[in-house]
Amino acid sequence: MDNLVANTGATIVDITTQNFQQVILQDSQEKLVLVDFWADWCEPCKDLMPILEKLANEYSEHLILAKVDCDAQQEVAGQFGIRSLPTVMLVKDGQPVDGFAGVQPEAQIREMLAKYLPNPEDEALQEAAKLAASGDYQAAFPLVKQAFDINPDNLDAKYLYIDCLLETGSVSQAKELLETIKMVDQDSRYQALTGKVELAEQAAESPEIKQLQEAVAAEPDNLQLKVDLAVQLQQAHKPDEALALLYTVLKTELSFGEARKIMLDMINALADGDPLKSEYRRKVYGLLY
Repeated sequence: MDNLVANTGATIVDITTQNFQQVILQDSQEKLVLVDFWADWCEPCKDLMPILEKLANEYSEHLILAKVDCDAQQEVAGQFGIRSLPTVMLVKDGQPVDGFAGVQPEAQIREMLAKYLPNPEDEALQEAAKLAASGDYQAAFPLVKQAFDINPDNLDAKYLYIDCLLETGSVSQAKELLETIKMVDQDSRYQALTGKVELAEQAAESPEIKQLQEAVAAEPDNLQLKVDLAVQLQQAHKPDEALALLYTVLKTELSFGEARKIMLDMINALADGDPLKSEYRRKVYGLLY
């Protein structure tokens, strides 16, 4: 197996003095390297190796298993100061960052690796963060929602999702989600987003909206007043309220004025991935067909 060196893209390699520098120092800049120190006479080593090989194949995109036969490669084992077998070291950027001695259960090894392996949501989150930083919250929305759906406990994903909800007009959804953040996790981002929610809510309390709300309350059968109020609510970043109001208009009279066109325009303006978009598309199509 000596011909399996890491620069061929192999997942499992045998370490020798010839490829030591390539794998341990260079390849560990790109992937994590799990170094397994073993010997043929060591029975626990033989118990551990299939577990490590399974994990290496499973995480092949991010992990290399580098096996060191301590009898054949005494010089390599000596460089690491190995005193007992089996010993496993995790190397990142040329430096040991973690490890263990003896046989460990698979679950415990997975737990150790999880601290260093990228999370499945990281790629979508990183892309969303770049788009949001450039001000393109509409394009960031589906990506951050994907990351949040994969792992709702990822605090970075949750904060960015809330920000995208706010920036694309879903203030009440953002506020609800913000309220789920535990006190221990409330950092400067929490304070900034709380301020954004307050500003958005203040904008929604314009005299025009209050006046129209009073008019609708006084004339609940006046469909045009409801359409006018929905337009104002949309402009005040309250699409959930605007769409709910327009839906009541269409349920009453499907072809009333511009109501259907306005509602479809509002739906299309929502970010891809916004639950409101699919919800109200279904509702409108339900009325049409």
